[in-house]
Amino acid sequence: MPSYSWPPVKSLTPSERAPLGWALLYFFCLLTGYYVLRPVRDAMGASDDMFAVFPQALVDWASGVGIGLQEFTLQVLFTATFGCMLLLQPIYGALAARLPRRIFLPVVYLVFIVCLLGFFLGFDRRLPGRGALFFVWTAVFNLFAVSVFWSYMADVFDNESAKKVYGYIGAGGTAGALLGPIITRTLVEEIGVGNLLLVSAGFLSVCLLCIVRLRPWAQARERRRRRDGDIGDRAMGGSILAGLRLIARDPLLRALAVLMLFGVGCGTLLYNEQAAIVRRFFIDDMARTVYYANIDLAVNSVAILVQVLLTRALLKRFGIAPLIVAPALAILLGFAVLSASPFPLFVAVVQVAMRAGEFSLAKPARETIYTRVSREARYKAKAAIDTVVYRGGDLFFVWLHKALSVFGSRAVFLAGVAVAVGMTFSAWQVIRGQRRLPGDEQVFPTADADIDGPRIDS
Repeated sequence: MPSYSWPPVKSLTPSERAPLGWALLYFFCLLTGYYVLRPVRDAMGASDDMFAVFPQALVDWASGVGIGLQEFTLQVLFTATFGCMLLLQPIYGALAARLPRRIFLPVVYLVFIVCLLGFFLGFDRRLPGRGALFFVWTAVFNLFAVSVFWSYMADVFDNESAKKVYGYIGAGGTAGALLGPIITRTLVEEIGVGNLLLVSAGFLSVCLLCIVRLRPWAQARERRRRRDGDIGDRAMGGSILAGLRLIARDPLLRALAVLMLFGVGCGTLLYNEQAAIVRRFFIDDMARTVYYANIDLAVNSVAILVQVLLTRALLKRFGIAPLIVAPALAILLGFAVLSASPFPLFVAVVQVAMRAGEFSLAKPARETIYTRVSREARYKAKAAIDTVVYRGGDLFFVWLHKALSVFGSRAVFLAGVAVAVGMTFSAWQVIRGQRRLPGDEQVFPTADADIDGPRIDS
């Protein structure tokens, strides 16, 4: 999401202030609700209770053929997530292209809320298989929630208004991303894991209210666009293969795809080995949930400080180079340290540095590049990188981790060093490639707290 200038609130017109308030509340509640759920998801991925994670029939079948599912938990979950994403991506695209978002969104959020109520019953009654279903559902939630939020904002605000208000909206989301893990860390021991899902459902209910309250502005803008002869959100046509062909032809897009692949590799190796370490050091799901909530809180706290104090200044003074290279070098150093000392505290520190660096530095730099490429590359190629490359890399590296884990944590982190070297080299290739782009007026983005986490986080 490109971030724009931060004008004084008093410079906003009355027609901008009212929808800004509802939009800010919407994004705040959306990310608060998600970050309440995220530590629960991560704790399920690290759980050693196979009947909590997988259906009993699957556990029994695996046991019958001599497979211990506990040894393949994240591999199975990531594979299921990848398959679910492949199935849902075209469905999401078709619905988003054909239905007005002011109609589409309330239905989507009602479905999310109903699902959370169902998960609450599943957790409360300790139904087998609740963990896997919740893990995959969270990925589906990520696919829809933020994407349709920003699409809806494009229906509510025109370009000039967006430049004024998007910075405030992004800040509201970051505040929500900070509050969510605080709620989880504070309440999980008091009310239990299952009741946290009701808390999240409450925040999504507020989102639903905001969608309804924003509808008049969306309708008014649609009427203006029709009067002016604007065709609106017409689809560009083509398919995901068109984006892959663009990547194959363009050196800069190839470099961005490779950078994404290696970044996903670093994140997936760290995430999976972290889950194995957490499983050994923390005895129950509640303790694991607190651990992951602390990490999310630290990530978002560091990210917002860097966003406020450094990101925009670095972009304006030095361009994208330090923002892309510095996180890659930090990841390289982090894996080198972990290969010598793979302890939970060090893993948490590297995880925080990796994800905060992605949020506040690397992602803004990449998004700046996309403001200077063609519209086709911006939508088709970027979509392919963000879905096919990202999820495909996720799947590849989760199974690579399984092969490496036989040799222990140090072997995994040494492999991570090699992947981080590749990431650093591809970052340099991106820097070289973007220098040949036209020098259009740059938009300096800030990384809002991505609902699926940073791209190197899995």
